Amino acid sequence: MRSRLAKIILGVAAVVAYGVLLNSCGSQPNCPTCGTTVNGAYGVIDVIPVPEHNPTGEPGGPFNSFDIGWFDPIQHLFYVSDRIGLAVVVTDTKNNFAVNTIGGLNEVTNAGNNASPCLPGIPSIITGVPDPASGGLTRFGCRNTNFFAPFGNKFPGFGDNGMFGGFPGAQCCAARANGVNPLSGPDGLLVTPDGKTLFVGSGSSSIVAFDLTTLTANPPTPPTVLAAFPTGTSPAFDSTSGVAPCIATWNGGAGSDPTCGDDRADEMSYGTVGGRNILTVSNGDPGLPFVTLIDVTDIVNRNPAGIAAGGYCLPVNPTANYTPAGIPNQGTIAGPSGRSQAFPAGPNYPTCILGQIYYDGVGAEDSTVTVDGATALSGTSCPNPSEAVASGVSGTGVGPGGTDVPCHHAPIVDANTGAFITNHGTAGAGQMGEIAVAGIGASAFNPLHGTFYVENSNCTVSTLATQASAAVGCIDEIDPRIGNPAGPVVINVIPVINCMPAGIVQGPGHDFLVGCGGHDGIQFPPLLIILDGMTNKIVTTIDQSGGTDEVWFNPGDNRYYTAGRDMPNGPVMGVIDAATRTWLVNVPTGSNSHSIAVDQFTNHIFVPLQAGALCGTQNANGCIAVYGRQ
Repeated sequence: MRSRLAKIILGVAAVVAYGVLLNSCGSQPNCPTCGTTVNGAYGVIDVIPVPEHNPTGEPGGPFNSFDIGWFDPIQHLFYVSDRIGLAVVVTDTKNNFAVNTIGGLNEVTNAGNNASPCLPGIPSIITGVPDPASGGLTRFGCRNTNFFAPFGNKFPGFGDNGMFGGFPGAQCCAARANGVNPLSGPDGLLVTPDGKTLFVGSGSSSIVAFDLTTLTANPPTPPTVLAAFPTGTSPAFDSTSGVAPCIATWNGGAGSDPTCGDDRADEMSYGTVGGRNILTVSNGDPGLPFVTLIDVTDIVNRNPAGIAAGGYCLPVNPTANYTPAGIPNQGTIAGPSGRSQAFPAGPNYPTCILGQIYYDGVGAEDSTVTVDGATALSGTSCPNPSEAVASGVSGTGVGPGGTDVPCHHAPIVDANTGAFITNHGTAGAGQMGEIAVAGIGASAFNPLHGTFYVENSNCTVSTLATQASAAVGCIDEIDPRIGNPAGPVVINVIPVINCMPAGIVQGPGHDFLVGCGGHDGIQFPPLLIILDGMTNKIVTTIDQSGGTDEVWFNPGDNRYYTAGRDMPNGPVMGVIDAATRTWLVNVPTGSNSHSIAVDQFTNHIFVPLQAGALCGTQNANGCIAVYGRQ
């Protein structure tokens, strides 16, 4: 691995000069940036090759399918999801070169020889799609000496070996246009504030937690997997039919085929409420998307005896696999190494899930309805990983004795007036649960309230017109309600007009920047919104930049940076002065550049780029461009 990394940094010095030439207009420190009156132009100051990428094809082809980027100020590392390499790329921001990758046995980078080991005792993950030939297993989880795949000969390399199976990658050519992004992975990711734990969302509707204290750069060693658990039902990657029917229905059918399951676990946020560390994860792609609130305190604190002895988010029955309700009792199966493993009937779900809120639009929200999590131990649950069907197929959960119970719905909207009400209001005629027509996405922790903001791309629903207004997005505020048997609840809804909220980050003081994009073929005029996190009021809008996905706040220069991939004249990096809440400049980037993070110590901006001229000598492979003020 080290020798390969050494090779990929050759020629970077030449690329530095090339990047400066590309941005020669306004390149002097006191020269106005092109088209603005702002001094100090931005330009590409370095280019970072991504390990194991080449222009020859998939997988291992150009670095053209990536997702969220994250800067860790503790270790000075930049992490980005690489769905062609089937790994997370780790970059040293002091020296600007890739130092490691994080993945499983199927990763392209280093031919899987850098796979992360699994902590003993982590069960495998079940797809929830019964298949006599595979037992319903999926490879995108952990296999170790205590839990094994009974059909290990079907998936060579994913048996009783103690290693993380890996991520599903880009499902061969994942792109926004062809509609199979919902099956891809790795996706959303973040690093905890102490720099010790990495959470990554995967295409198997699951979360993987890595112990970064075991990650080293010299020699490059992978981090240990602390936990790998489902947020929903996995797509049928390893069933007889595979995900071909799902891909087919994503091309015009919104992924409605049952083999799609709950698609990928994607955008996430992290915060501490009442002494508990909470991770919020969006499964935003299913026909009826949902958000999961997870208590990861024991994972972060390395406490295997926590949360009712569930440890690192083990299932209710920690001696068996995670199992949805629809998996029948398969009895005891002998594994390839001669040991036997019990595969009891489901459900056997993660103990760490506090609750899930489904955007199902079924009926008026009832804050007293029990949702997933603590009370699930007593037999009451709504759609969650224990469901045998894709999300949203049923508007009810399974109660004691198998009875139907109402699910915990998202906020209420008055179909006649368009006014929003929350659990504090009383539902009247024409009022029903909100629905996320275009999915839910990014989220952010609001420490001012101890709550989470979750972006709902297209949220207005009308029982009279039976259609949503594409011009209205929402930011839902969710109270995790630690220790409350009824689970998390949406307490406020903030409408945003002509905006598909696609990124949100806290800035200085009470401010939150909301990035607006487009959806379902609709592109709104450029727009950014600054929200007061104390009052939940919009304080200003910015129309010189927009079309965004990920947004980032850099305390080093007190500026926001946006990945504006859908700007009318081409992708840009938008720069906003957080102190004055004003736009400064748009800097050209590359095709589908939707990921961005900033090193607060150097103020260098890291932007993953698809293959193209900005990558210089790496132009056919794709790269990570480093922007800086000149």
